[in-house]
Amino acid sequence: MEKRLLNVEELSQYIGTPSAVLYKWVSQRKIPFVKLGRSTRFDLEMIDLWIQKNSQFPENHESKTIESVSCRIEYKKIE
Repeated sequence: MEKRLLNVEELSQYIGTPSAVLYKWVSQRKIPFVKLGRSTRFDLEMIDLWIQKNSQFPENHESKTIESVSCRIEYKKIE
C-alpha cells in the first residue's frame, strides 16, 4: 500500500524542491498541507492536483488538448 501522507523530506524528494522552500511555501500557504499536531504532512493526491493546476503550457501547444484542472480545497479545524 502506497503512503498517502508525505513528510517534508519525502515531498522534497518527490517534487525535487528543497525542504526549506517547502517550509516557506507552507508558511505562505502556497501549497496544500495537513497539520497533525506539530507535524506537517502533504496529501499526495492534493499535491498531484496542485502540480496539475499550477502547470504552464506554451500558447502554441498544438499536439495535445489540455483541459483546465480546477481544485477546491476546504480547510476545517478539527477540535
